[in-house]
Amino acid sequence: MKSLCVFCGSSPGIRPAYADAARGLGTLLAERNMTLVYGGSASGLMLVLADTVLAAGGTVIGVIPRALVDREIAHTGLTELHVVGSMHERKQKMADLSDGFVALPGGFGTLDETAEILTWRQLGLHDKPCGLLDVAGFFTPLLRFFDHAVDEGFIAVKQRRMLIADGDPARLIDRLAGV
Repeated sequence: MKSLCVFCGSSPGIRPAYADAARGLGTLLAERNMTLVYGGSASGLMLVLADTVLAAGGTVIGVIPRALVDREIAHTGLTELHVVGSMHERKQKMADLSDGFVALPGGFGTLDETAEILTWRQLGLHDKPCGLLDVAGFFTPLLRFFDHAVDEGFIAVKQRRMLIADGDPARLIDRLAGV
């Protein structure tokens, strides 16, 4: 994998562990010469992640809709910043630029992006690996929901296996890369 798309919160969350995880993942991406592709924001975990990669000498590509640029939340110090017309275009551009996907803690936007990329994989629109960095058990309830959906016949077991979850960023990236 040469590039990784990371979905994460535009807020920092209440636990220091979330920002610590963003810094850890960012450092790891730079060390492994992997390009970060993310939502282009200069706030929350998104800012922590991007600034960590940049500070470590890595490459960061942001993709942000014009409406968010107009609200002055775009990160202006990135390697590249793509301004697109809509959230739909943002997700497509991020997918096009990435070899895999990881979600850090976040809210509705993070959940939306993660669900859509998983749906695209389920439909065969891509075959790129998808993962969750389960910081401090943040995604445990969501993973339980997915397992419940399997038990109830709404998600096939092979589809559930498309999503890899791990609490360790290095191990997660290795698993996504099939190492």
